[in-house]
Amino acid sequence: MTPPQPNNPLHGITLETMLRQMVERYGWEGLARDLPMNCFRVDPSLNSALKYLRKAPRARRKVEALYLTLLDRGRI
Repeated sequence: MTPPQPNNPLHGITLETMLRQMVERYGWEGLARDLPMNCFRVDPSLNSALKYLRKAPRARRKVEALYLTLLDRGRI
């Protein structure tokens, strides 16, 4: 069991959960506009985006930063 992480707002939220929430709210077009990555622009799917983001830490950090921004603004 992992210790609680009160200073980590992403603790317990998976990358898949983040993507699902953002896609439901903004769609692939909205994600591609805010984060211009091919995994969101060219034939996007949840599986292909997850596969890419798990292999590209820099891209994943950008997705997590956008998620935190949207969460702070109450848009998710």
